Amino acid sequence: MAAAVAVTLMVVGRQAVAEQASAARPPNIVLFFVDNLGHGDLGCTGSTLHRTPRIDALATHGTRLTSFYSASGVCTPSRAALLTGCYPRRVGMHESDTGGAVLQPVAARGLHPDEVTIAEVLKAAGYATGIFGKWHLGDQPAFLPTRQGFDVFFGIPYSDDMTPREGRPWPPLPLLSGEQVIEAPVDRTLLARRCTEAAVRFIDAHAEQPFFLYLPHPMPGSTQHPFASEAFQGKSRNGAYGDSVEELDWATGEVLDALERHHLTDETLVIWTSDNGAPRRNPPQGSCAPFKGHGYDTSEGAMRMPCLVQWPGHVPAGGVCDALISTMDLLPTCAHLAGAELPGRRIDGHDISSILLGDSDTTSSPWDTIGFGYYRLGQLQAVRAGRWRLDLPLPEKFVTLGRRTEPAACALYDVANDLAQADEVADDHPDVVARLMQLAAAIRQEIGDIDQPGRGERAAGKVTNPVPLLASPPQP
Repeated sequence: MAAAVAVTLMVVGRQAVAEQASAARPPNIVLFFVDNLGHGDLGCTGSTLHRTPRIDALATHGTRLTSFYSASGVCTPSRAALLTGCYPRRVGMHESDTGGAVLQPVAARGLHPDEVTIAEVLKAAGYATGIFGKWHLGDQPAFLPTRQGFDVFFGIPYSDDMTPREGRPWPPLPLLSGEQVIEAPVDRTLLARRCTEAAVRFIDAHAEQPFFLYLPHPMPGSTQHPFASEAFQGKSRNGAYGDSVEELDWATGEVLDALERHHLTDETLVIWTSDNGAPRRNPPQGSCAPFKGHGYDTSEGAMRMPCLVQWPGHVPAGGVCDALISTMDLLPTCAHLAGAELPGRRIDGHDISSILLGDSDTTSSPWDTIGFGYYRLGQLQAVRAGRWRLDLPLPEKFVTLGRRTEPAACALYDVANDLAQADEVADDHPDVVARLMQLAAAIRQEIGDIDQPGRGERAAGKVTNPVPLLASPPQP
């Protein structure tokens, strides 16, 4: 009898220790950041063309953020903002070394090594860190993910459409493992599958410690005809674009299944979003509905992203959060949840953990007070606070991907309720216009604008004589 009691107490004691260890462990963080996918491309956000049951389940078991913004409508600056918690212009990543909107192969510019990424913040707190997918923050060795806090990198250094062609003497699109080119050109039809399989291996290898898994999938991608693997080609109702979206759903399910297999679902914060909206195509492919505009500019369609957040027992299931939130908020939020220290330099994002966890008002955020700025290259083109978006008068012509934006008067929209921006109401709310103009002036002073340096700007990283990433020749 005594022996039985002793065994029972031993088992109970072990369970208590395990529960304490589990309670003490900070959450794993899995961050999906797909490429050029519009708000209306998921079943849970209104798509009737794409089957996305695994992604939609994140909305069922978690919370959907309905006013979630990327900090840019194009790839490089949106990724810089996500990883640093800063406006792209603050860290010098709002334009390329040649004055373009995104970095191109063999660029002399990249994310400055002194900038502190979310990976570095979490790594310092004991997290294993891995990135599987598209980087696009510099392809020179000094700028690669393994120099910015990631233990593991498997993927491509820039966009899937940046391949050699007439007028573009670029190197073959390389696939990297760490800092080594292991394949060039990479088979783009296999990218989603191979990145997903590598991510699952990362989970398998680090299931016993906290980990940060960053999945910037290079799909649906930047090409006119997206690449899906053979198993998904021709299977959707929306051509190659739909095929790639449905493969992303499969990829999401594989990662979620790996978490479940290791009994980590309840210990993992999953965030699923896109870097910017679907670009305008003819015929149409992606959908930014119900918002106005398309990817690559400062429209709502370009920057207002689908975002799903799941953490069972912490983030409300089936929730909808209308608070104005940005990708810049993810670094400080994840740092707080991980018990990590923030970078010792100015960032723009806010800790919105109390909003995500349902502990505070889910209809407002700090951006309502200071304003959120919509930047295109170096120009501040709009500002939002609360339910109001103010399109600013542009004092000069400004080129956006070959299209000129002419000077215009202010335009005010209630983008919380008038999602399609059907009604311009500046004349009805002169007080709101005046307040948002003041917020825009404050943003310009700190971050800058065309011909107006910001007091808080920092330089991007630069190298001399950049060289292409090429596969090593076979050893004799």
